[in-house]
Amino acid sequence: MKSRFLSPRVIALGGLVTFAATIYTFSSSEYAFRLSNWSSSIFSERQRGSCSPEAWSDGKWMYHKHSNLTEMTKPEQSLEFSGLGGCAADREFFWHLGSDHEEMWDRFPDVTSYEWQPSYHCDARPLDGAAMVKDMVEKGGWMLLGDSITENHFFSLSCLLWPHVRATPNYTENPYFDRAWPQNLYLSPTTPLLSELQLPEGFSVESTPLVTFRRVDLLMSADDLTNLYRSSILPGDQEGQDPSTMRGNASLFSDEATWSMSPAEYMPKFLQLLPDANYGTLVVSTGGHWTTTLMSAFRDEAAGEDAGYGIQGVLAFFKEAMRTWAGQVQEALDQYRRDGGKMQKQVVVRAYLPGHDNCHNIKSPWTSIIPFPVKYYNWPWIDDFNTRFQALLANPEFPDIFYLPIERPGRLRPDAHAAGDCLHIMTGTGVLEGWSHYIWHFVTREVGGRIR
Repeated sequence: MKSRFLSPRVIALGGLVTFAATIYTFSSSEYAFRLSNWSSSIFSERQRGSCSPEAWSDGKWMYHKHSNLTEMTKPEQSLEFSGLGGCAADREFFWHLGSDHEEMWDRFPDVTSYEWQPSYHCDARPLDGAAMVKDMVEKGGWMLLGDSITENHFFSLSCLLWPHVRATPNYTENPYFDRAWPQNLYLSPTTPLLSELQLPEGFSVESTPLVTFRRVDLLMSADDLTNLYRSSILPGDQEGQDPSTMRGNASLFSDEATWSMSPAEYMPKFLQLLPDANYGTLVVSTGGHWTTTLMSAFRDEAAGEDAGYGIQGVLAFFKEAMRTWAGQVQEALDQYRRDGGKMQKQVVVRAYLPGHDNCHNIKSPWTSIIPFPVKYYNWPWIDDFNTRFQALLANPEFPDIFYLPIERPGRLRPDAHAAGDCLHIMTGTGVLEGWSHYIWHFVTREVGGRIR
């Protein structure tokens, strides 16, 4: 059995330091031996480094092939093209890797042959799954909340952290598990990292998750949002009129499918103690399902396509809802500390990423973001959702909730979408992997160790 192993190598160029990856192929026993020796040296390097989200995003895509293969002849080769040894998660495996449509195999190897190079102002350590696992065990794991784009992110993480993690549930055995059920990554009992790790007291290799994904499209439940809608004063309301009287029992939502939960349900799960959980970071993202088709109370056919059929009403409500959400989340964190919680915990909001028109006819990254030629879904207004969320979280009222505007690398990759649509992102193209890389840097280097 052969395994592929990425070893970071530091190269000095004109006083700047960049990182390259050298690919080795060797047997599984050699893999374990070299991994143990290499991880010991990497783990001893605790340079702080600094890289703001803006410095990370102010970069460019550089061509870098991971394989000598020149064409795809079977879907399994997508892993080699991506420089990945395997993936722990198995839900829609080849869909996530973009190799489920044979007629689009000609995208390889180029689609997986780019790496994001941040600006020279960004001093972040190289992406390394073994070091990420160590930090997740010793400093706290991640809970991911969001829609199917966040599920893309979870799958990619399962590949970055492979072979050190195992995933549940097993969708190969039962592909009909509900997509709203939690998906987890646990420390693998066979990982050669075990001797390197300082397991927290009470940590269970069997039952303490390192990463959990939950499908939460809106960050608040339908009941939460309906009650807020009926009580909020929004732009356009008649002055002096009670919203509850004006809206009565009017329905906010259409019958369009959506999955969501209340902070009252998921914050206690995030704050659970060992051995049930050991989360340090809650990663959330939302925006894609805030539409006038789902929130049909705001739908205005007369406004027309250019005005998003009433999307400004959704945006105003989004701002109100996220203020309520942030207040509830911050209060839960404050209460955790009042109750004696000692572990550092933070929430990071990843800027939402819109899709790209005509994505499958674009074969390489852009160097600048091209405006939307047509107005699909709510994509042209995603920047407005992101801007409102970022402005809200700049408020010192929410000291433990951080906004990460790191969507630009993804905005420059119309070629990186799944084979079946122009919204979802392939694992292995560097977009999802870049999210993990920066979030890992941010929580361990930018906010790690701070004192409140």
